[in-house]
Amino acid sequence: MLDIRRKSNEGVGRVADLKGKIVLVTGAAGAIGAAIATAIRAAGGQVVATDLKAGGGIDHALDVTSEENWQAVTAKVEATHGRLDGLVNAAGIAVVGHIEKTDFATFKRVIAVNLDGTFLGCKYAFPLLRKRGGAIVNMSSVSGLVGGSNMTAYNASKGGVSLLTKSVALHGARYKPSVRCNALCPAFIAGPMVDGIAGGTKNPDAVKQKLALDIPLGRLGEPEEVASAAVYLLSDAAGFITGADVPVDGGLTAR
Repeated sequence: MLDIRRKSNEGVGRVADLKGKIVLVTGAAGAIGAAIATAIRAAGGQVVATDLKAGGGIDHALDVTSEENWQAVTAKVEATHGRLDGLVNAAGIAVVGHIEKTDFATFKRVIAVNLDGTFLGCKYAFPLLRKRGGAIVNMSSVSGLVGGSNMTAYNASKGGVSLLTKSVALHGARYKPSVRCNALCPAFIAGPMVDGIAGGTKNPDAVKQKLALDIPLGRLGEPEEVASAAVYLLSDAAGFITGADVPVDGGLTAR
């Protein structure tokens, strides 16, 4: 008879501890990526930090849209560590534009970075994660859960990330030990991305204020708040969570 009970108390009541875990983070030079890398280290994990340029705390140059780059970086990780315990696909770009304004080249670029980059990360990190089991955290967005008339490309890319996450999670659940995969869905987070969105308008300060007022908690989120959620999902404390879209949105999607 199949025993469907919990095998032990392992993982029950645990805090988000990443001691001994090796985690690759993309977009680690960005506000959210850097905060996640810092939080992983604070939780005892070892970060393999990647971004477009190496140096200054970035271990490897990685263009997430390049299959060859992903193959090279994961090969280096395997040669150095022999495994991977976690992956955070945090690289991403946002472009404002409705369907009539967004040109095809821009649309394809947003899809390439946000969705193709996440696909490639999951694909090439998976064999390393499978060795001992592990966790993937993909950076989706509230814009992957609800639409916005002026976020055509971004909505499409993040909606794709959320459903890609579910597919990867179901595949990873078939392995023992399993590879979990979840998506974080932040709302507007203080930093360069929001600055860039507001900066393209006539009154950036008013736009930022409006974004904050749209959130029930009445403020923008902080990168460290997203980072805390990422560390939890990477840890064994979240061992029964996979395939989830986890809002970090101040209540925005509760409406």
